[in-house]
Amino acid sequence: MVVSFNYKQCSLEQRESIAFKNENEIKEFLNTLLDFDFITEAFVINTCNRVEIVVASRDNFATYHAILGILSKTKGINFYSLEKSAMRYEDDEAIEHIFKVVSSLDSMVVGEAQITGQVKDAFRLSFNNGTAGKELNRVLSYAIKCAAEIRNSTNISEHPVSIASVAVAQAEDELKSLSGMVGVVIGSGDMGKLAAKHLLRAGADVLIVSRNKDNAQKVANELGENVKVGSFEKIPIYINKYRLLFSATASKEPIITKDMVEEKNIDRLWFDMAIPRDIDNSINVDKIKIYYIDDLQEISKNNHALRKEQAIIAQDIVKRYKNEFLKWLQALSVEPVIKQMRLAILDMVRDEVQRAIKKGFIPKEYEKNLEYFGNQLFDKFLHIPTKNMRKISKENEGIEMIDAIKNIFEVDTDKIDLKKYK
Repeated sequence: MVVSFNYKQCSLEQRESIAFKNENEIKEFLNTLLDFDFITEAFVINTCNRVEIVVASRDNFATYHAILGILSKTKGINFYSLEKSAMRYEDDEAIEHIFKVVSSLDSMVVGEAQITGQVKDAFRLSFNNGTAGKELNRVLSYAIKCAAEIRNSTNISEHPVSIASVAVAQAEDELKSLSGMVGVVIGSGDMGKLAAKHLLRAGADVLIVSRNKDNAQKVANELGENVKVGSFEKIPIYINKYRLLFSATASKEPIITKDMVEEKNIDRLWFDMAIPRDIDNSINVDKIKIYYIDDLQEISKNNHALRKEQAIIAQDIVKRYKNEFLKWLQALSVEPVIKQMRLAILDMVRDEVQRAIKKGFIPKEYEKNLEYFGNQLFDKFLHIPTKNMRKISKENEGIEMIDAIKNIFEVDTDKIDLKKYK
């Protein structure tokens, strides 16, 4: 199951309230979630455009309410408000959704390359925390293969696009040219680095600012002499001196507040690419135009007809990988049936040998030999049926036929842990 709060369904304010602030908060949430015995694995995708909880569960109904209940309690958000904002995907629909997310078909900007790495990092965090393992790892492995084929088979990522590139493109559209201008970039993470790259491509110089000055210096060294490092404490000076501002930090609170802003006789363009927002939304100053991340989403929708066309091709690839994964999962379901049938036979042979010994039909010293003989006999008898069951399990009607076999032989696999058969 996947429970998703993303840009399609949730406003920026809602995503801010649901977003996890740091890795420790995610780990605490996952640990609480895994306390429920019907949830076996989970990880959280936590980006600026989505919070998604991916789980392996034995009870989707209970899992869905557990997720909303924990979020409601930890985030202080009304349960029913969360329910209205959530998108819920189950079973094969959940698999398809994960494949689309990892392949960037569900992204705000279709084809952006960051999401695959972000999902990998999300899984790794949970794996290291002991709250995700082989079951979800298998789903993610298929998803990553699917994403790779989409990149190779379409030109959906031929010209990588990100929110940062949309922001810089919008600045170019409004100012006609960025040549010779200075763009202040706050944040030295992936988004800040991308914004700096696009500003350089557009002919602007970059002043990069970060709480971690060493990280900012690394970015400046990598990008060249037109990137200078500024002081975080001097942000109030920079935002009142330069016309262009791009901000993408992991701060929990706005780093640019109303009291820092001065009235100036210059037109300024500010782009806030962070969640939670870096720029206080109460700022309303003449000659300052602020774009938040949802504004950039609207802009990006109008510019990617080719990507949308390629996305249609990509959808077929997603469906093929989903079907392959479900076939593998379906084939996996027959193994506990075969195992339980063989265990039942072992018990039957043992019981019958003991009965024969007790009644004096055979001497006690023949016990092991007779058990071996009985087991070998049934192994030969079951060889062809077992082979056919594995073959049937991969076909479309496989589930129904395997269920029929379970009913005929009274095989119960409901409490079997499928992971041991992988």
